[in-house]
Amino acid sequence: MKRTFLLLLALFITATLNAQTFKNPLLPAGADPYSFYKDGYYYYTNSTGNRVELWKSKSLAGLKDAPHKTIWKAPATGAYSKNIWAPEVMYIRGKWYAYFAADDGRNENHRMYVLENASADPMQVDWVFKGQISDPTNKWAIDGDVAEIKGQLYMIWSGWEGDKNGKQEIFMAKLKNPWTVDGDRVKISSPEFEWEKHGDLNDPNNPPHVSVNEGPQFLIHDNKIFIIYSASGCWTDFYALGMLSADLNSDFFNAKAWVKSAKPVFQKSVENGVYAPGHNSFFKSPDGKEDWILYHANDKPGQGCGNFRSPRAQKFSWNADGTPNFGLPLKTDAEIDIPSEKKTN
Repeated sequence: MKRTFLLLLALFITATLNAQTFKNPLLPAGADPYSFYKDGYYYYTNSTGNRVELWKSKSLAGLKDAPHKTIWKAPATGAYSKNIWAPEVMYIRGKWYAYFAADDGRNENHRMYVLENASADPMQVDWVFKGQISDPTNKWAIDGDVAEIKGQLYMIWSGWEGDKNGKQEIFMAKLKNPWTVDGDRVKISSPEFEWEKHGDLNDPNNPPHVSVNEGPQFLIHDNKIFIIYSASGCWTDFYALGMLSADLNSDFFNAKAWVKSAKPVFQKSVENGVYAPGHNSFFKSPDGKEDWILYHANDKPGQGCGNFRSPRAQKFSWNADGTPNFGLPLKTDAEIDIPSEKKTN
């Protein structure tokens, strides 16, 4: 009798522990992860190649078993029929919007596009294709992120200065509405440090550039605005996160307002078995008290930009000077406390 009781107690404790913790990765595979938390649910998406897929889950730990569906499928041919990259699904001014990059099968034709859904639940199928979102130059563009700051919508993305793939830089523009750019783009970051320029030009399977700033994400804390971006080629183990920072009251379109960190703020951890961490996004815990980073990474060196990349999440803190402290990417066997929940009476 005592043995049975102890066994049941052990099972209960194990079940409770599993309900309160999770382990990375969140899914077996999934590059460019993005999550938006609203009304008790996490809405998650990542690159899938020919569509925009959306997951809906009460918890990150339950993402593997959460319902998911295709909210938009690329047409068979045309300007936005291939290479659907880095979708983001977010709630802006009373509606849901999905941003993604696509091309016609030729990388030089990659541009950004927008979907809209007026339903309360973005899992509803009535998504409307709003078309391309572009500044007047209409140059190569991927990895768009949108934020509303003091009543003004802004978009940041990774783009080319001209029409050839020389290097990827970060551009910014105001938006008139969630699907329309208002005015000219401004370049706010270009690869300059050694850690932003890792790649192998002698490998015929890789793109002909090594200078990369991509995957920019807004992060606002107190009176500071940060843009966390990915640097170096994703096909290398040097893929890492860099940071731009500016005062929240500064002129965002003045490149001098932005200060770039001289070192990566999040990078591979050989001791923890995590390689090429990057292309991140951010979310708050359900109670709004914790800050979390969502990113993809590889388990082994040399796995590159393929299907080995898997989505991972971990909590981060803030330094005394107000900058984020992401620490090291955690081991895949680490037990991680789930994001803090809202307390109910």
